[in-house]
Amino acid sequence: MNIKKQFKEGLITNNPVLVQLIGMCATMAITTTLFNGVGMGLSVLIILTCCNVAISAIRKIIPNEIRLAIFVVIIAGFVTIVDLLLQAFIPALSAALGVFIPLIVVNCIIIGRAEAFCQKNSVGASFFDGVFQGLGYTLVLIVMCVVREFLGSGKFGGGLIDIANGFRFTLDGTGAGIQLFPADFGASILTLPFGGFLTLGVLIAVMQFALTRSKKKKEMKELAAKNAEKEEEE
Repeated sequence: MNIKKQFKEGLITNNPVLVQLIGMCATMAITTTLFNGVGMGLSVLIILTCCNVAISAIRKIIPNEIRLAIFVVIIAGFVTIVDLLLQAFIPALSAALGVFIPLIVVNCIIIGRAEAFCQKNSVGASFFDGVFQGLGYTLVLIVMCVVREFLGSGKFGGGLIDIANGFRFTLDGTGAGIQLFPADFGASILTLPFGGFLTLGVLIAVMQFALTRSKKKKEMKELAAKNAEKEEEE
């Protein structure tokens, strides 16, 4: 188990959204306010981690022929628990996310990690994989929310930060956020569905550029090291 490697993969080199390109439907749909992004990200993180641990714990007794059906049942169980908890304790978030919480059952991130990682690795490794992959997903949601809110309406922390009654965090979704510049000067198209496609596309492009550049630098260092070894042998 290499925790440092798993951390780097979850956040950067194997980020579920920006590298694996999965779970993008909800990513584009709910990233209109920071309240939605943080809520959705943490929900997926909790469900993904719990599912990873459960699936890894019983991986040796799951019949190969029906493993996907069992994965879905396990995922559905944890999604139902989280959905009911949100309805009970944070109803505003449950209402804001709507159908996207139940749809986590078929989220490719969770099913993909179960199929590609959990059924082949220990409970400990699967736990950290769930935490780091979920964290990578959450960070992408937060970045998209901040970009779309700020550039689209000049605001930060919509639904989550309340400054009318003093600076405080709120879980009822009523926080107006911090208005950094007049909404009339914002690119309102970013608050629309097209803005989700545009923002996500730019983030994916930036990530791919950074990864490609890093790979080229690594290859150049390896080549330089090989040339130096040859010169020493000669």
